[in-house]
Amino acid sequence: MAAPLPPLAGLPPQQQQPPPGALREISPVFLCRIGQETVQDIVTRTMEIFQITRATQLPNGVTQSHAVYQDRLGKLQEHLRQLALLFRKLRLLYERCVEMTSDLQEAPTELVPYVGEELGSVRAEPCSPAVIQERQEVLERVRQKNQEMKVLMDQMRNLLWDVNAMLTLRK
Repeated sequence: MAAPLPPLAGLPPQQQQPPPGALREISPVFLCRIGQETVQDIVTRTMEIFQITRATQLPNGVTQSHAVYQDRLGKLQEHLRQLALLFRKLRLLYERCVEMTSDLQEAPTELVPYVGEELGSVRAEPCSPAVIQERQEVLERVRQKNQEMKVLMDQMRNLLWDVNAMLTLRK
């Protein structure tokens, strides 16, 4: 047997491959969970950016401490840089999920369609008459409940007006 070759100068040694049983395929569900956490991080960073900009005063001739201004500007730039990285991470996760699920029968659609992009036609399968009748009954019950809620809201509004009118007469 020949001895393994020494690593070339300046190049890092290659990492050893784990045994085949140790490799685990990452599922699209796991990637979506990571994507959900990334979206939450994006929202948090965005809220922090808004808080920083709200606390920053516009230059109106009053001299502020230059150090405070530089500190806020540095924080703002760091948050914006992190936000850009999070969006790139989210895009990579999305592309990986699309790649992993490309063999499924139905391709995933965009969550938010672009302006001007026409939506694909929705396939509607014919329903049985029993399903159609049940749907109509449910819709009728919902309409009836909505009407009852409207009547109650009108009664509550009138009651509040009466109470307010009595309170103003007491003064």
